[in-house]
Amino acid sequence: MKTITERIPGILLCLLIAVPAELLVRFVPALEVVGAPVIAILAGMIITLFYKKKNKTAKGIAFTSKKVLQYAVILLGFGLNLSTIAKVGAQSLPIIISTIATSLITSFLLYKLMKVPPKISTLIGVGSSICGGSAVAATAPVIDADDEEIAQAISVIFLFNVLAALIFPTLGGLLGMSDTGFALFAGTAVNDTSSVTAAASTWETLHNAEGVLDNAVIVKLTRTLAIIPITLVLAFYRLRRAKKAGGGANVSIKSIFPMFILWFVAASVITTILNVALSGNALETAESVFAFLKSASKFFIVMAMGAIGLNTDIVKLVKTGGRPIFMGFCCWVLIALVSILMQHSMGLL
Repeated sequence: MKTITERIPGILLCLLIAVPAELLVRFVPALEVVGAPVIAILAGMIITLFYKKKNKTAKGIAFTSKKVLQYAVILLGFGLNLSTIAKVGAQSLPIIISTIATSLITSFLLYKLMKVPPKISTLIGVGSSICGGSAVAATAPVIDADDEEIAQAISVIFLFNVLAALIFPTLGGLLGMSDTGFALFAGTAVNDTSSVTAAASTWETLHNAEGVLDNAVIVKLTRTLAIIPITLVLAFYRLRRAKKAGGGANVSIKSIFPMFILWFVAASVITTILNVALSGNALETAESVFAFLKSASKFFIVMAMGAIGLNTDIVKLVKTGGRPIFMGFCCWVLIALVSILMQHSMGLL
């Protein structure tokens, strides 16, 4: 009970950051392209410049930035109907695999060439290739990234999310993409779900199209599944390095194996089974529960980003941001190019 009581002030502080961030995005549509997680992390960074007495809130902030972030990833699984993804998203698999490989290889090469810190490089590579903030949230505990490293990666991904949402609908039009082609492009080349939604919605408005948003989101959700193999590979890589360093005996299985990813998979499987097995009112009830859990996942991510912001030195972040931003730019440009080239080669544009 004492531990829970000690966490409450910090959790409440993160809640006080998350609620206004969510409300801002809901009531100011222009901020949707930015997203509540980014607003929360920026708010946390600003607050921490003036809020120096963190001793009473430190444990709650740490709990929110670590554990609540993992709970958010688990609940994210309730937004994944694997049967729908299999039907609609299968077409995009070659493009998804190519763009993920491109981002990971690019971030690794630039890590070697530019000496970008390894954990930041991993988070930017994974976040750029899979699903932005959600991928960072899933990967950070596996590689034991600290809050400043998470904040650096999120900041970079945010920058190119905004640019993608603003530029890609016009770029797609100039390239003569079909509605299907742009849905694939948005779903495979834009980092975060909020920006995929913004880009696809803009395309529908500009071209008086229908179905682009739904297809783009399904492609994006298909990318999200890549969280599973990526985190498992990183976990075993970390174990291998720990053993080589002679500290393998001191690393517990829980710290190596991302157990929350198993719960994420379980949530996806439950969602899929119930969507197939139920019908009528029972299905509607299940879908409303899943929608609530998915919303809870997003809100938990906002809370966690607020906590990460509170633990981040914004001055240091700005001073050290040049190389990570360049890495994010290279990943972003090459992912977009590979997506376009793959679609062209497959005759999908």
